[in-house]
Amino acid sequence: MINHQDRLINAIGLSRYYSEHCAVNNVDVVLHKGEVLGLLGPNGAGKSTTMQMLTGNLSPSVGEIQINGIDLLDEPRNAKQQMGYLPEQPPVYRDLTVSEYLHYCARLRNVPAVQRKGAVATASERCGLQDVSKRLIGNLSKGFRQRVGIAQAILHNPAVVILDEPTVGLDPIQIREIRSLIRELGKEHGIILSTHILPEVQAVCDRVQILNHGKTVFNDTLEGVESLEKVFFDLIFREADSTHAEVVV
Repeated sequence: MINHQDRLINAIGLSRYYSEHCAVNNVDVVLHKGEVLGLLGPNGAGKSTTMQMLTGNLSPSVGEIQINGIDLLDEPRNAKQQMGYLPEQPPVYRDLTVSEYLHYCARLRNVPAVQRKGAVATASERCGLQDVSKRLIGNLSKGFRQRVGIAQAILHNPAVVILDEPTVGLDPIQIREIRSLIRELGKEHGIILSTHILPEVQAVCDRVQILNHGKTVFNDTLEGVESLEKVFFDLIFREADSTHAEVVV
């Protein structure tokens, strides 16, 4: 069994099959506190499947996952309490105000009643939502809805925060704001950021893990790679004519 207590995520040998198709093939994912890991790759590389397994929404065909020392498959409820998750489409209720929605999420996350008001206030402040707390989520811009989605992921102060394509569809100003927020969150949490946008990884991540055809093809710190662009082009675009990869650079 895995036993690395210094790791917030320790996932070993993850594979996922859909009938005969292998979407993820023997992938390891390791995350430490204070680290922002970029899970990078073209569409169809296996990123979303990997994220679904790490969050407990999809069981691996093979492999082990520990979240902050807790086995996700053996103790899913306890393990999931250690993480916050923002899927590509934020799970917000448009007919609730920001405050109502975050209080609802706090109850779902089993935040004690006496701590809910403070937890919501802290998450709102960290995500810059104080001025819109009384507004209906459905009336907010997409950038603010993303902020609400991040707030629900961090309000129970999880060890791990997993973000799936958090800046897709945002304008340049909103993108800069969300990236700044992610960098700030990375100081206190372990963050996994899934993206197919190379500059996103360069802007906010400490380490990059590139997936292609369901396999890890590169894994290193940004300081440890002389030119991430060259690595990315060599690993991905040399196959673009056969895979038709969609990657933003």
